[in-house]
Amino acid sequence: MKRAEDWEEELRAWLAPFLAKLGHKARRRMLPVYLSGLIGPGDRKSVQPMAARLAPGNYDQLHHFVAAAVWDLAPLEAELLTKADALVGGGDAVLVIDDTALPKKGKHSIGVAPQYASALGKTANCQTLVSLTLARGEVPVMVALRLFLPESWTSDPHRLEQAGVPAEHRAPRTKPEIALAEIDRLIAAGVRFGCVLADAGYGLSAPFRQGLTARGLAWAVGIPRHQKVYSCAVRLVFPVAARGRPRQRHVPDLLSVPAEDMLAEAEWQEVSWRKGTKGALKARFAALRVRIADGTPQRIGDKGQQHLPGGEAWLVGELRTTGERKYYLANLPAETDLHTLAATIKARWVCEQAHQQLKEELGLDHFEGRSWSGLHRHALMTMIAFAFLQDRRLARARRKKKNRRPTASTKPARRPPGHRQSRPSTSSIPMPTLPTTDHHTTSWSKSAKVVLGRVVS
Repeated sequence: MKRAEDWEEELRAWLAPFLAKLGHKARRRMLPVYLSGLIGPGDRKSVQPMAARLAPGNYDQLHHFVAAAVWDLAPLEAELLTKADALVGGGDAVLVIDDTALPKKGKHSIGVAPQYASALGKTANCQTLVSLTLARGEVPVMVALRLFLPESWTSDPHRLEQAGVPAEHRAPRTKPEIALAEIDRLIAAGVRFGCVLADAGYGLSAPFRQGLTARGLAWAVGIPRHQKVYSCAVRLVFPVAARGRPRQRHVPDLLSVPAEDMLAEAEWQEVSWRKGTKGALKARFAALRVRIADGTPQRIGDKGQQHLPGGEAWLVGELRTTGERKYYLANLPAETDLHTLAATIKARWVCEQAHQQLKEELGLDHFEGRSWSGLHRHALMTMIAFAFLQDRRLARARRKKKNRRPTASTKPARRPPGHRQSRPSTSSIPMPTLPTTDHHTTSWSKSAKVVLGRVVS
């Protein structure tokens, strides 16, 4: 039987490599306190209520640790990547690019502005964080959260100075540009993944898709229905000039068409990509090989400026049971079957679970400071806490799986010569989602016990 404080002891042991990189003894003391505040019970996971619960009289030190102290996030971020790769990294892992909105009032918190909030489904006053989630099977680990600065901030040097935005982050950057920079950081750290996934907010960006291809990465991204594509049969030819000098530039012999039109006559098949809590998850899919209209723009006859054919890719359509249609592009190999295409595309939704748990259980959206460094430190703390919980859950699931093995024979089965023991796949481990706690009570709820995997009498 485990005591109530055992998870805190496990946390301190798990944090050892992080603490070694913090240096200052006060920071090494505050890091476990801050993470315990995020993981433990309580309505609010901002500094003041966490200090009141865990470190009475030490509010100033806890606030200084996350909001004001001068220390570099990079060593802790690097250690988080090491932990995440050990947990879920591999050739069968995916890297999901998305963003999440933190609704805010006022106008002084860094990056807050009226912008589209996906969580609310409308434009609202909020901060937007570009997120990168490493996942294998159904197990996500958040590895990056970077604030997107709207034009109302990047065009105002005084606001940037007041919020402490580093000079290298003050220039305007799109969300796809932020995502590519973070992907480069993960690649440099040796994080292993097989495919990059993103929704149409990123997939509609030709520079983003081309940037992934230039990095040698496999990708599958959402696109708007009006994204132009060419048939793979398209050829570049010299147009015949009716008069004047001969034409010097090639033009396609076929016109590009919207993605929805390209798939209008395609054969749609029902595909089930995995089992959910209410049975098999399925929809109708269709796929065609196409060439994306994202090449050099050029005037083509009376059609005006048109993008020339770019690289070859899969165009995938999804017809949901609600009647809604979605469209995707993927640069997966030409021999990829429809089931694999569908399963790869649908793997992106694992990041939604991570976003929800980071907010509802670990207080990602509870930070009340206004500075750039404070927000990113708080976000990093929530990601470290989430990785710890995933590590703990995986270890518990493997123990349960091991205990369920048949015990008819005490002799271990012989392995064939040259056999290497493989690492257990997280896709075979049933992982419960973190339950939603009752935010109207500060008691140590049953759901918190499940989150921490405690054994109670």
